[in-house]
Amino acid sequence: MVLPPSIPDEVGLFLSDVIPTAYWGTEMGEVKKDDVVAIWGLGPVGLLVARWCQIRGAKTVIGIDCVKERLAIAENKLGIKTINFKEQKPIETLQNWFPLGIDCGIECTGFEYPSTFRHKVEMALGMESDTSDILTEIITSVRPFGKVSILGVYIGECNHFPIGALMEKGLTLRGGQSPTQRFWDVCLDHIKSGAMDPSFIVTTRGTLKQAPELYEKFSKHEDGIVKVFLRPDPEDMARRVEIPGSEVAGH
Repeated sequence: MVLPPSIPDEVGLFLSDVIPTAYWGTEMGEVKKDDVVAIWGLGPVGLLVARWCQIRGAKTVIGIDCVKERLAIAENKLGIKTINFKEQKPIETLQNWFPLGIDCGIECTGFEYPSTFRHKVEMALGMESDTSDILTEIITSVRPFGKVSILGVYIGECNHFPIGALMEKGLTLRGGQSPTQRFWDVCLDHIKSGAMDPSFIVTTRGTLKQAPELYEKFSKHEDGIVKVFLRPDPEDMARRVEIPGSEVAGH
């Protein structure tokens, strides 16, 4: 795929992953005009999922997380409703706001975040590889015949999955890795039009030599880092690589 010269590096880079991945989440959830959508996890992908939901015409978008910097971006940059799950219970809050249930729940966290005691114990003892805690919250919160979209990574097996509620409510559940090239053109068109500008997720910029340090800070939620954009170090860019016998040595 070739990017048009008009697309900045900081935008074009994200076409390789997070932009189409987030779009895929809304495709699996069949997000449409006037939908009410809740997103579990407001990392870079979750934030872009929220933006795609807005582009697709969702009436209300709710983001669920506990990291204050992520919640701030969701509220201030996107203007969506948020739930801090350390201060509010997501199921109770959503049922309070939407007694009939939400139209779609999109999972952007993954297998490694148990919230209940039994899943913490079972994962610690190796009795399961993945937790179904967040999936249970989503299935409980979605209205009958609604949609559940799983973008977060799951690797094996989980216990206590609410298969009964999934079946009785007639929910559609889909999950999978993004077929990025399939959505390249539609994502690029939205970037060209100005509808999708991913730069709002970038909180930190640096060089490749800073990658280990910045990744550790990102992992620990330090310094307000949500998304990092790295460029090659200037000295590396300036350095010429001589290729013996090549007519294009140094180019």
